[in-house]
Amino acid sequence: MKILLTIGLLLLSFIILWGIGTISAKTKSAANPNQHIIHLSERLLLNVRYEMPTDSLETALSKIKLTDLISGLSNDNARKTFWINIYNSYFQILAVREKKTKPEIFSQKLISIAEKFFSLDDIEHGILRKYRWKYSLGYLPQFFPSKIIKQLSVSKIDYRIHFALNCGAKSCPPIAFYQYDFLDKQLETATLSFLSTETEIDSIKKEVIVTKIMQWFKADFGGTKGIKSILSKYLKKDFLEYTIQFKNYDWAQELKNYSWQTK
Repeated sequence: MKILLTIGLLLLSFIILWGIGTISAKTKSAANPNQHIIHLSERLLLNVRYEMPTDSLETALSKIKLTDLISGLSNDNARKTFWINIYNSYFQILAVREKKTKPEIFSQKLISIAEKFFSLDDIEHGILRKYRWKYSLGYLPQFFPSKIIKQLSVSKIDYRIHFALNCGAKSCPPIAFYQYDFLDKQLETATLSFLSTETEIDSIKKEVIVTKIMQWFKADFGGTKGIKSILSKYLKKDFLEYTIQFKNYDWAQELKNYSWQTK
């Protein structure tokens, strides 16, 4: 009798633990339904960082079904996490392994994801900037974005992505390892760090000199008023009466510029 009771209690405990685990897994899946696909982008960037083979990961990314990619990256945080990691990984792959140079490195469709080919420009200006025309300071949309770009793009432009993408130049933000669960905090850290480092303030002249990135994508930052507001937020200073100047961009090559903040 005691043996049967013990077995019964063990079975009951197992059922309860299994149920808790299932609920936990479902809760985690609901919070992050994009886990597998995003992990591929994270692992790719890790392998690039540590100069490990990437062939199997590139193959896995290329063989994802497009419908799975679209449904898997089901919210803006998922799309930003995945595509920021993909962009930073493939710039290094194309520049270091394939010896691609500017401007072709940005425009050639060499990145195979979900049996489709994308360029770095497709990822940055199409997907992460919601199909903005590259040369319009962010004020104009692309005239004929493809159906795939529209399906994959974010629903709202997040200016902080400009402080996360690395284009291999000395004036670029460093490469960080972005994770879905910590994305917002990571983008805040990246933005604060880059603006603190790159911004020069002349309190006597009432002049603030900022990264050229804020001029190239001015509309993404909300125009001049938006730039001042962003600077005030992160640098804790009122820039309302200041004039804004933009730094020259240093295009000297600086690959493998990694910053490994994770949370």
